[in-house]
Amino acid sequence: MSGRKSRMSVKLGPVWLWLSLLLAALSGSADAAQRSARGELKRVLMLHSFGREFRPWSEYARSIKAGLEQRSAWPLDIQEHTLLSARFNNPGPEAPFVEYLHSLYEGAPPDIVLSIGAPAARFAQRYRAKLFPDTPMVLTVVEERLVDRADLTDNDAVVSAHLDFMAVFDNILRVLPDTRTVAIVIGASPLEKFWIDALKRDLIPLGDRVDLVWYSDLPFEAILARAARLPPHTVLFWGQMSVDAAGIVHEGDLALRSLRAVANAPIFSYQDPFFGGSTVGGPMQLTAEISRKTVDAVMRILGGEKPSAITYEPIEFGRPKYDWRELQRWGISESSLPPDSEILFREATVWERYRWQMLLIAAIILMQAGLISGLLHERHRRRGAEIESRQRLAELAHANRYSAVGELTTSIAHELNQPLGSILTNTETAELMLQGNSPDIDEIRLILADIRRDDQRASEVIRRLRSVLKKTPFEIKDIELNDTVREAVGLARAVADGRRITLTCTPVLIDLHVKGDPIQLQQVVLNLIINAMDAISDANTGKREVRVWTVRAGREAEVNVVDTGPGVTAPDLANVFDPFFTTKPQGMGMGLAIAKTIVEAHQGTISTTNQPAGGARFTIRLPLLR
Repeated sequence: MSGRKSRMSVKLGPVWLWLSLLLAALSGSADAAQRSARGELKRVLMLHSFGREFRPWSEYARSIKAGLEQRSAWPLDIQEHTLLSARFNNPGPEAPFVEYLHSLYEGAPPDIVLSIGAPAARFAQRYRAKLFPDTPMVLTVVEERLVDRADLTDNDAVVSAHLDFMAVFDNILRVLPDTRTVAIVIGASPLEKFWIDALKRDLIPLGDRVDLVWYSDLPFEAILARAARLPPHTVLFWGQMSVDAAGIVHEGDLALRSLRAVANAPIFSYQDPFFGGSTVGGPMQLTAEISRKTVDAVMRILGGEKPSAITYEPIEFGRPKYDWRELQRWGISESSLPPDSEILFREATVWERYRWQMLLIAAIILMQAGLISGLLHERHRRRGAEIESRQRLAELAHANRYSAVGELTTSIAHELNQPLGSILTNTETAELMLQGNSPDIDEIRLILADIRRDDQRASEVIRRLRSVLKKTPFEIKDIELNDTVREAVGLARAVADGRRITLTCTPVLIDLHVKGDPIQLQQVVLNLIINAMDAISDANTGKREVRVWTVRAGREAEVNVVDTGPGVTAPDLANVFDPFFTTKPQGMGMGLAIAKTIVEAHQGTISTTNQPAGGARFTIRLPLLR
């Protein structure tokens, strides 16, 4: 008993489910009718031809729904139904679907019926007397040739389109003038068969300009196989593919995307919903215009206007539009497009994508260029100033050397007179000896050696004097500091001897290589030695000595000049290197100032201190070459 009961419940389950859904729909319709009567709600019945996800009709439906919800002054209850028989190649009877709709809306009809596509329009016209005798209807997204004008009533408004296939094919031949074959992809449903015949009639004017190949009698898999092996100068024309010759239903744009993935030729279409990613473009239906007029008609009818008073001219193709990506893919030049064409999906250039970043970078680069230019100009000016400063320093140092040599004139003359006098004496002696009957050749040879030695001594004095007086530009080179110090000491030795001052030089036993101008460094040392001798001469002290020595102190070379004079008074220690500061009655005060400038130009330092036992000590420090 329980087993039979269980089997009966299984059998009756779907029936009870159907009845419960029907009752719920009826109760919902009755409630909605009451709210509508009170002005609270407007009920819109949207009847689809193929289904909610069948392009191109699905895109029109979405656009129309969005427009209704945006413009409606009333709350809307949009109820959608699909005419499933339109998607079959051999549709069965429509009576069960008619009875279903009749049971849903009997006694509570919608405020307006909206058919999407030609199959839905024909169905609504065929059964309106039974289903919606007094309900206004808007037939939209339908081509003008598919509207049965004879069956229209005063309660009907039509938003239709006109498809100009010759305009589409003329566009193909304009964009690709070498086209020889057009393969037409279209399905096998009753609606699509209608359009095959319409296309053949409309394209008769093409004559022999191109060959037309029809794929309507092929399963879609066979169409894909052929599309992958198309000969050159062939294009594909996409009509629509709702149902193929094998009876397989193709929803959305899956079929078109599959075709594009394998096709070796560009795809053209007049369907706006398929544009953007798959087809090249051209003149096509205007989804936005059809949707706008449909929403306008619905709003006017719901507002109380009579449907028969609402008339629109069939909507023509809009201006051609093209997908930039497909143009690039197939190498189609923009110059071949009609003059009023619109190109969409153009990839932004680097400038368009990063305009502000590039402008900012350019501004920064310009600022940096200006700053660098300014710095280079300043560097150039600074180098010019440095060169001019060195020239002035060289000139001033040269003048100072003349002044110093002037103080050495007497001593230099004395030092030259000694060898010159010896040369004269030796020469006269040699002449007397040669006048004898048997001159002593060995003695004469010794006299000639003395003459050579005295000549070399005089030449050395003159060479040193010329090196000091030579006017040369400031020249930095690698020098050995001990040699420079010896030259300066040798030049001052005659002065020291003439003043009865002991001048000693003790160079360090290692080489001291520095970078500098040997003439100017020699001048500094000579200047310090002369100042030291002047200090001793003025003081009249018992011990008269000037000592010069060099040492290495870390990474620096030191030259020290020490005297046994009275030293520098404490207040004057800080001022001895200032220009025009002097303690000599006839001094100009420029010697030490020039010495300091020369040393600092060599990246060195000069300082002075007093010795504990008396006397002053001047120290020069110069960086050693690494």
